Amino acid sequence: MPITTCIFDAYGTLFDVAAAARQAASEPEYAAIKDDWPQLAEHWRLKQLQYSWLRAVADAHCDFWQVTQEGLDWALEKTGHHGDTALRERLLQLYWELGAYPEVPAMLQTLKAAGLNTGILSNGSPAMLRGAVDSAGIDGVLDALLSVQSVGIFKPDARVYDLVGAEFSCAKEDVLFVSSNGWDAAAATGYGFTTVWVNRAGDPMDRLPWTPAHTLSDLTGIPKLAGI
Repeated sequence: MPITTCIFDAYGTLFDVAAAARQAASEPEYAAIKDDWPQLAEHWRLKQLQYSWLRAVADAHCDFWQVTQEGLDWALEKTGHHGDTALRERLLQLYWELGAYPEVPAMLQTLKAAGLNTGILSNGSPAMLRGAVDSAGIDGVLDALLSVQSVGIFKPDARVYDLVGAEFSCAKEDVLFVSSNGWDAAAATGYGFTTVWVNRAGDPMDRLPWTPAHTLSDLTGIPKLAGI
C-alpha cells in the first residue's frame, strides 16, 4: 500500500536537542560549560530517555517536562555544575526554543505539497511540542502534534503508536514513521509501521527483536521513501 501519512519523533529527529547546551556555552555568562557542553548535552538526553523508560516499566508516569528537568539535574551533577541555578534555568529556557535541523522545513513542505498527512508523535507534553514547533516555524506543515500524555505512558508502548491510526484513520501499512532513536524506530517496526532511523551520529544498530526498514543520515531522503 502507498504511504499516506508521515509521522516524526520530535526531539533529536526534527529538533536539535544539543542546541540548548551549545547556545548556553556560547554566552559569556555560562562560560563554565564552554569546554564540556557536548558531554552535558549527551548526559542530559540519555538520562531523559532512561527516566522515561523506567517510569514506563514502573507504571510511574509523569509529564515529560519533569523527566527533562530531572535528566538535566543528573547531567549537571555528573559534569560538575550542580548548584549553578542560573545555568540550569537558562538551559531549561533554551529547551523551549530548540531549532529544527536545517533540512526540516523544506522536507515537510515537500510532503505536504504532495498531499501526505504529516505529524509528530512524541514523549513531549503538548505544551513542549507547541513551543518547539512555534519556535522552529513549522506549524503550517504539520497536521497533528500527538503526545504520549493522552495515553499516560511513554514510548515504546504500543498504545503510543496507536495514536497515529486514531488521529488519521489510517492503516499501519500507510504510515512512514521516522525517528532518530534506533529503539523507537525498531519498536515501531514491530508495531507494523514502515520505519526510518535517522542515524545522524553513525551509531551501531540497537540489538532488538526488530530493525528499522531504512536508515538515513538526515531527513532529506524522506520524500523519496514516502514515494514522492
